[in-house]
Amino acid sequence: MQGGGGEDKKLQSRSYWRWSREAFFPEESFQSWAAYRSALGQTHHRLKDRLLSRSDDATELGNLRRRSEHDMKRCLSWWDLTWFGFGSVIGAGIFVLTGQEAHNHAGPAIVLSYVASGFSAMLSVFCYTEFAVEIPVAGGSFAYLRVELGDFAAFIAAANLILESIIGTAAVARAWTSYLATLLNRTPNSLRIHTNLAKDFNLLDPIAVVVLVATSTIAMLSTKKTSYFNWIASVVHSVVIVFVIVAGFMHADTKNLTPFLPYGAQGVFQAAAIVYFAYGGFDNIATMAEETRNPSRDIPLGLLGSMSIITVIYCLMALSLSMMQSYTDIDPNAAYSFAFKHVGMKWAQYLVALGALKGMTTVLLVGALGQARYTTHIARSHIIPPVFALVHPKTGTPIYATLLITICSSCIALFSSLDILASLLSISTLFIFMMLPTALLVRRYYARGVSTPQHLLKLVIFLLLIIAASMGISAYWGLRPHGWMGYVITVPIWLAGTSGIAFLLPQQRTPKVWGVPLVPWLPSLSIATNLFLMGSLGADSFIRFGVCTGIMIIYYVFFGVHATYDMAHGRGNEELDFAEAEKHGDFKSEAAAGPQE
Repeated sequence: MQGGGGEDKKLQSRSYWRWSREAFFPEESFQSWAAYRSALGQTHHRLKDRLLSRSDDATELGNLRRRSEHDMKRCLSWWDLTWFGFGSVIGAGIFVLTGQEAHNHAGPAIVLSYVASGFSAMLSVFCYTEFAVEIPVAGGSFAYLRVELGDFAAFIAAANLILESIIGTAAVARAWTSYLATLLNRTPNSLRIHTNLAKDFNLLDPIAVVVLVATSTIAMLSTKKTSYFNWIASVVHSVVIVFVIVAGFMHADTKNLTPFLPYGAQGVFQAAAIVYFAYGGFDNIATMAEETRNPSRDIPLGLLGSMSIITVIYCLMALSLSMMQSYTDIDPNAAYSFAFKHVGMKWAQYLVALGALKGMTTVLLVGALGQARYTTHIARSHIIPPVFALVHPKTGTPIYATLLITICSSCIALFSSLDILASLLSISTLFIFMMLPTALLVRRYYARGVSTPQHLLKLVIFLLLIIAASMGISAYWGLRPHGWMGYVITVPIWLAGTSGIAFLLPQQRTPKVWGVPLVPWLPSLSIATNLFLMGSLGADSFIRFGVCTGIMIIYYVFFGVHATYDMAHGRGNEELDFAEAEKHGDFKSEAAAGPQE
């Protein structure tokens, strides 16, 4: 990390491992109980300051990155990102969700469900790509929202990102154990330890913990070596997928495609809302921008290229399953295994289980990379303790952040079946995906010091119209799936809001290298599709989301707002942190420090 000579020497000789209170709470507000009481007395003023404050590109790319003390290594190319895209997205979801939704909701039209959900995912990918090229830092959507929507909106995103990371990782790790049992021709829970604990917490899963520790260890050692491992595992997984597609079409019967829409359009979109989550994980790629050699070229190629190919693969896999077997005969629990058994290829079920296992391994591996980088940048802003922002000088990886996610995920994976939390994970993901295109529209049509108050007011009104109309479309679909009168009102409102931005507001910023096409139409459509999918999740999901958000806000009021306010106003006490580090022995001699990479 480049800096002044004296500061640079301190950083080079300082031990990476530090455990003092000041390493976790260096801000002025937490130096004593008196200081904390004083900070609490200013909560109203500080909340107002944080609600109205916004970061900027230079701060995210410069000042915040320096808080990690050492740089991450720029070692990734578009080739690495493309394979990370495969590894992060193609997991067990395609094997599980396809049969389930073809049997229950879509029938042979499940292929259209994958087209619809893939289209929605690609809209989000467009938005992620523009931001990642313009602001190539490890924070991903957290950094983008901090710049465009402000500190508080970024905090809500940060809290949901960390929650999503912990729950999602634990869920995949437990699924890994289930598929291993299937591969060994045993029941899914046979490898878990049965206890007398409460229901949903009584099946201990030590294998899931071992898998999490193993993948996280690889991710901590080296980003480039993790890329090699991911490439090898993804190639094996791709071979299995090619086999499934080719073998499926070899045993295809077009009669199984009739009737094509047994549940109508409603079934197609209902299935699309569920299979959408087979596309999850691409946002991890945006967090690797800081380690990409040429972000302006590599990120668009890696993100857009991998997601385009993945969409085609998903559609072909769905079509092959639908043509192998009538949708009424598809086994919703083991669709591909049962379908191959139906056509006389019973042995193929083991190959399918192996493919799913390989897919989940790479999902965990790339997730360990991406989630740690989210956490690192969140810690740089001091929303969580800044020790989690530190990058190891030798490995060039954020070890503290990786350990935080791994330990929390391991605790949940060991005890919890996660059935209740699964829907919470979905709504958190869609909420962030909805906020991102909103931030993109703000970025394009508002510039501080340039836009007039009248332009800002118009932009806010038009955005509210888009969001309200999108929520109305989603609500009407849920209440009256066969109706049409509601769309006569909501769709024109959405068109009015989007047209207002397009024709009544000038664009204040043009992307320097790569930008989302058809702005504001594509970002506005992305807002609508994500809100539409959110509306399909049911009332319980929103109640849990509301409760968790309330807990997050309490944390922000009592900790986050004071830590970020101190850092924003130069009250971080970093000099005190150095002094305390010397007192606690956190510095070592330069001779012992070893070479810096």
